[in-house]
Amino acid sequence: MNETDVRITGGCQCGAVRYALHAVPTNPHICHCRMCQKAFGSFFAPLARVPLDKFELTRGELAVFRSSEPTERGFCRDCGTPLTFRYLDTERINISLGSLDDPARIRPEHQYGVEGRMSWFDTLAALPGETTTEEDAPELAGRIAATSHQHPDHDTDAWPINGPDR
Repeated sequence: MNETDVRITGGCQCGAVRYALHAVPTNPHICHCRMCQKAFGSFFAPLARVPLDKFELTRGELAVFRSSEPTERGFCRDCGTPLTFRYLDTERINISLGSLDDPARIRPEHQYGVEGRMSWFDTLAALPGETTTEEDAPELAGRIAATSHQHPDHDTDAWPINGPDR
């Protein structure tokens, strides 16, 4: 695939911020450091980087929190979705893998901050699992779907939208 042909899209949960990557992200990883755990409200942050000039905001603006002197984190000011992480002295930006429209496309290949990794992290795959509300509570799932404010996993001309694109 020619780099000029690359267009990987993503955005926040509410659709106020959308972006396009014009290069395949490199160094896909998860970070277990405490700062990333707090920023993502999770046990780790899944990230990958692209050159700054290959990152394009296609809708909205990033709100930015300077989490340390050398770093800043971009997020949606409306819904709070974590979207980016950047060392300010580089010409690269990391995007949150979960904010991609097709997050399965970029698989993490490395872990950072392993000193902060939860001691039970490697046992998660063995936990019992069950399906989501679509399977066990179709009525509730229908109410959620009919009133969802979550942006679809593809670009839209406008948001919010109503109708078949929803």
